[in-house]
Parts: sequence; structure tokens; C-alpha cells
Amino acid sequence: MSQSKDTTTQASAVTNHEQKPIHIPGSTQPHGVLLALSSQLEIVQVSNNTQKYLGKQPEDLLSQPLSYLLDLKKVEAVKQCLDKKIGSSNTFKVLINTLNGEQYFDAIVHRTQEAVIVELEPTDSKSELSFLGFHALVSEAIAKMQSTSNLREFLQIAAQEIQQIVGFDRVMIYQFDESQAGSVVAEVKREDLLPYLGLHYPATDIPAQARQLYTRCFLRFIPDLTAEAIKLVPTENLTTHEHLDLSYSVLRSFDWCCTEYHQNMGVKALLVISLIQEQKLWGLISCHHQTPKYICYEVRKMCEFLGQIVSSELAHKIIHSEWDYEVKLKSLQSEFLQSISEADNFIDALIKPEIRLLGLVSASGAAICLDNEVALVGATPNIEQVHQLIEWADNQVNDNLFSTDSLPKLYPEALTFKDTVSGLLLLRISKIQRYYILWFRPEVIKTVHWAGNPNEFIQAQVDGSLTVPVRKSFAAWQETVRLTSLPWRACELESAVGLRNAIVGIVLSKADELAKINLELERSNQELASFAYAASHDLKEPLRGIYNFSTILLEDYAEILDDDGIEYLQTVVSLSVRMETLINALLRLSQLGQAHLRKQATDLNELVAQVIEVFGASRQNSGLVDIRIPRPLPIVQCDRVLVNEVFSNLIGNALKYNDKPQQWIEIGYLDKDTLRWGDSEVGRDENTEKLLTASQRHSLRTFSFQSPIFYVRDNGIGIPEHHLETIFRLFKRLHSQEKYSGGTGAGLAIVKKIVELHNGQIWVKSIVSIGSIFYFTLE
Repeated sequence: MSQSKDTTTQASAVTNHEQKPIHIPGSTQPHGVLLALSSQLEIVQVSNNTQKYLGKQPEDLLSQPLSYLLDLKKVEAVKQCLDKKIGSSNTFKVLINTLNGEQYFDAIVHRTQEAVIVELEPTDSKSELSFLGFHALVSEAIAKMQSTSNLREFLQIAAQEIQQIVGFDRVMIYQFDESQAGSVVAEVKREDLLPYLGLHYPATDIPAQARQLYTRCFLRFIPDLTAEAIKLVPTENLTTHEHLDLSYSVLRSFDWCCTEYHQNMGVKALLVISLIQEQKLWGLISCHHQTPKYICYEVRKMCEFLGQIVSSELAHKIIHSEWDYEVKLKSLQSEFLQSISEADNFIDALIKPEIRLLGLVSASGAAICLDNEVALVGATPNIEQVHQLIEWADNQVNDNLFSTDSLPKLYPEALTFKDTVSGLLLLRISKIQRYYILWFRPEVIKTVHWAGNPNEFIQAQVDGSLTVPVRKSFAAWQETVRLTSLPWRACELESAVGLRNAIVGIVLSKADELAKINLELERSNQELASFAYAASHDLKEPLRGIYNFSTILLEDYAEILDDDGIEYLQTVVSLSVRMETLINALLRLSQLGQAHLRKQATDLNELVAQVIEVFGASRQNSGLVDIRIPRPLPIVQCDRVLVNEVFSNLIGNALKYNDKPQQWIEIGYLDKDTLRWGDSEVGRDENTEKLLTASQRHSLRTFSFQSPIFYVRDNGIGIPEHHLETIFRLFKRLHSQEKYSGGTGAGLAIVKKIVELHNGQIWVKSIVSIGSIFYFTLE
């Protein structure tokens, strides 16, 4: 075969390696014999080397009961495996008569779904290793490993102890990362060998199938990588007509990829022990020898046991190394949540002091987004960049928690601010509203030392697919990694999730508390309204009596009263009229508190025309007033009677509080398409320029128009600025009774109540001697 054809064949083989079922190779390694038994313990398959070890041809063994080879006691021991779970093994010594005389074997027995497998490895040891003997061999190694709490030291000691037991040229501990690439974190080696400590290996070096087998079968031993595999006879199980599952077999053969990979490293013998953490493959203890090397089954079991001890201690060491950091995070979180629960302003509680929010996940910057309001803390992009990042997250992120240590690779726009944000941790607090907390980490440029260039041998095939041939070079190769931050640790992600859960709990608690307060307030308001109605209604009867009797005295007894007495009675009559007006206003307000809106489509042009007509009839001798309506008013859903009262009060006040010789009133509305005042835009005429400051005009332009903003504007006497917040209070008057035709001071309080019944708002802008503008909305 030519060089090019050979390379292509191997490349294709590696490409297909992930699909090749390596647990059913149909062959074994040559250092032992394999027997596959039916559930009746009849031999149905054997490895094709029985003549060498047992002195019997495969044909002589097939279809024979196991008792043909073993005594009844050992057959009974094998039978017990039928009741064990798949993968569980049983071991014992057996003595078999061979052509060379009696030979002891280590018998390793386990069952698969369809068969019982007995593997026999020749041994010079005639007796089982006792528990005390086993304990004596491993106790010192365990004691040394438990002598340190430092994870790196612990792994180095573990490598040293395994090397002492097996005597291999190199023992290294290999740790997987989240991408299944790995790195050598501990190593013991022969002095003349090149070091692998600190080198990284791509995920393709250990295929997914192999990693899965390592999670099921904790030890893999190949004493001679140059040995030829021994075929099974027959190739398929005669009963099931399927290949034999050798997942848990100690003699399972290896394929050429494994051979070539390790031979390129100069390895001839291999022992691999799995390290399991939380039922996942954390790493491997990989033992390499430069020449073939056999170690007996008992020593391998000792290594497997130590591997399980390392796995067990590994959890403790990892927890211990992270414990202090996690305690710090939880303490910080506890303080943080307490301040949030007690704070009136949610954003202030999050960002003051800023160190708490950043320290919660060890970030360098953060952004808090509550709808369109964004607050920044620490080193962050600008507001516009944060808004764009949130827009991207809205479309790309579905989970409540999202993290990446390489944001620019997912979101190319982040390249412009990679110095502050290469790592992103995003916490969605609410899916209904845009409530986010984003934490940022800067770019950290790092150098990764690979065992050979992981991309050097990638080959493109004719069909466009990529293949990865078996690695040939393991010399250290450096790669500079950019656009990444420090990775987010699991405890930091948990801290963020804990914050979200706590915030949701606090919000729900406050919502429940607020609902109770609102319920109590509603009940109190109803009781107060009922009391006001009853009290004011009951006051009218004695008041009418005072008025009537005072009038009778003036009419019938005036001749016997002096001038002072008549003046006093006239004052009583005047005050009782005033009192009745106040009581009527109070009654009206209490009625509004219990009113139910009768909303209907209302043409405000007709309604305002009726109001103006009423005022026109009552002011026939008071001179003309210029009523301006710049554009037709809209049709709105409202209570026609109550809104009539709003316009009546506002127009009435505009007429009453005006001392100009040429009086005018403008009635109109603002919406998202226009901000017009009569025939001129805001700020064009001198009076309007004075009336509205630049900030006020800006606030109107940026107002969120959910509904039109109605206004009633006049050129009247205006309102002093310090009274703008008080004019809507009940019975609040700014002038004496004698000025501007009197009044109760209840009109604007009633207007405010009606607007609030429509879920609207009312406010005023005014300058003394120039005029006032009353704005209101009706939802």
C-alpha cells in the first residue's frame, strides 16, 4: 500500500472511531483465556488460545458444561454471578490440569445481559490474598495520601504511590475539563523521559466511547501493545447471534488507534485507572512503560482499590480547597440579601456599596437592568453597548442563568469591549419584565502548553469532511488563547442562582405585604367615605334649621333688633350658606370614592362644546373670552358625566382666575406624533417659552405616550411655584373669599379624584402673571 493510501485509510479509521463499537471487538488480549457461558453455564464461546493455556482445542470446549473444566465448588462460585448485577465481578483461584501439568489461574467472573464471562489468567500464586495482607500492602499508601489537604500535593502523592506498586516508567494523573480536553496535573517518571506535566491534550485523544467505558470499568490493563489479538470462536454468540459484550472484560482487546497512539509516545505497556467524581469521569491515572510488562491481577485490584480511594478523597480535597471561597460567597450573599429586603430602593440596595454585587461572583463589573433603566457598577461597557447586549441575550438566551468565558466568540460585537467583557454571567430575574443582572470579567490572555499541536494533523478529505489521524508528536507546543476570561466556577453560578431565588422571594413577600396593606387601606377608605357621606348628610338638616330660623328672625323681628343684631344674623345666614357649599363639596367627594365608572365612547368635542355653552349662557354680561381648540379632540372611553365635571372645573377656574383684558383659554391634547400648542410649537411664542422650561419641554417629549395627554391652558394670574403641589388638596384656597368670586377650594380635589378613578394622572405647570397649563390623562 502506498504512503498516501495508508494515511487516508488510517485517517478514515480515526474519523470512524467514534462510531466503532469498541466494547465488542470480537477478540481478546493473549495473556489469558476467555470463556463465555450460557445461563445454564454451558460454554458457548472461547478465545482461540485455549490449546496454549488449557491443552484443549476450542472445538473440544464448545457446548460443554463448565464442570468439564472446573470442579463443582468452583462451578457453584461461578453460578452465584447469575444473581449479581451486570458488571459486578467475583474472583477466585482455580486449579486446572493442562498438558504441562496442574496450573493455577486467577478466575475473574462477571455477567453481561446475555452471558456469563469467565476469564482465566495463569498465576504462580496458589492462595487468595487475605484482607489483612491486602490491607498491609495499601494502608501505608492511603495514610500518605490522607496526610495533605492540598489537592495538587494529594494527586502527586497518589501518582508516587501507584508508581511504587506497579513499577512503571511513568505514572501521570490526567484531568478532564468541561470540553473533555485534558491536562496532566501530576507526574512521576523515569529521569531520562521528557516531562508531560502541565501539558494539555485535545478531547479527540480519548474518544467519547473510551471515556464512557472508563466510567463503567474502572481499570484497563494492556501488558503488551505489540501483541496480536486473539479471535473469539465462534465470532458471534450461537444463542443470541450477536457479538459478545466485553465492556467489563479484563482481557478485552485494543484497536490499532490505541496501539499507534501509545507507540508514538514510546509506550509498550499501559495501565489506566479511572477517577470518578459525582458519577462522572473526573480524570485518569495513566501508567506507561517503555517495554512490555505484566502485573498480576491481585496487584491490579490493589491499584483499582487505590483509584477508588483517590476518587473518594478527591471529593473531599476539592470541597476543602473551595470551602473557604464558598463560605465567603455565602456570607456576602447573606449580607446582601438582608440589605435588599430592608431597602426602599431596589437598585440602590444592589449597587451600594458596589463591592458586594461584584464580590458575589468575583466579577470586575456589573449592570442591573430593570426594564429600560440600567445602572452600571465597576468596569463595564457603556450604556448603549449594554442595551445592545441585552437585546442579543433576549433573542439568544432562554435560561434564567447563562455564562460564558468567551463572549466575543458568541457575540462578535463584544470584540469592541473585550478588555472589560470577555466573560459574561447573565441572570434573568423575570421573564415577563426585562429584569437582568449581568456580571462582567475582562479578557485574560493565557498560554496553553499542548502535547503537540492539536490542529497540525487535521486533514480535509475529498468530500469536504475533516479527519484527525493518530497523533505522532507529543513535544510541547504553545498556543496563546485570547478573547477569554477566567472561567466561572460552579459555586459562583450557584451564588447567582441563590441571589435570584432570594430576590424573587423578597419581591413576593413584599407583594404579599403590600396586598394586605392595600386591602386594609381600601377598607379604611370605604369606611372613611361612608362616614364622610353620613356625617355631611346628617349635618345638612341642622344647618337648614339654622339658616331658616335666622332668615325668619331677619324677616319678622328686624324692627326690634338693633343694627348690630341684624348684622350678626346676616353673618349667620352667610356662614350657613358657605357651610352648605362646603358640605355639598364633601358629599360630592365621598360619592366619588364609592362611584363605579360608566365608561362609554365619548366624543370630547361634543362634551367640551356643551361645557362652553353652559359657561357662555352664565357669562353673557362678563365680556368675550377667546376659546381655542387647535385640532379636533379624540373619542375616548370614559365616564361622560364625570369627565364633563373635569372640564367644567378646569375651564371654570381658567375663567375665574384671569385678570387680563383679553382673556383666552386653549383646550387640546398631546400624543406621540405631536407636541403642539395652538398654532405654534412649544417654545415658539414668548409666553410659552416662559411657561415651560427646557427640561419641562424635554420631559414632555420623552413622556411614554400610552394615551393622549389633555390640557387646559390659560393666560390667567398663574400659580406660585410653592403652591403647585397643594392646590389639589381638599378646601385648599390660595386667595381670600372676597377675591375672584369666592369658592370652596374643593374643585381641583374633585378633578384629581375623577382623573384617578380613570387610572390617570393630573399635574400643572404655571408661572405667576403669565398663565397655567393643567395636564391630565385618562387611561
